[in-house]
Amino acid sequence: MKHLKKVLGRYAADLILVGGATAVAVGAGLIYLPVGLIAGGLLAIAGAVLSTLGGDGN
Repeated sequence: MKHLKKVLGRYAADLILVGGATAVAVGAGLIYLPVGLIAGGLLAIAGAVLSTLGGDGN
C-alpha cells in the first residue's frame, strides 16, 4: 500500500493532465467527432511537450 501511495504521489500531476485532456477530447468529440480527434492530438502533443520540459522532478 505504501508503494502504491508513493507511485501515485509521483505521477499525480501526470495522471490529472491525462485525465483532463481525455475529458476535453471526448467532450469535443461528442459535439463533433473531427474536432474531438484534433483536440485529442493537440492535447497529446502539449502533454508530451510539458512532460519533456518538466524534467525528472528530482
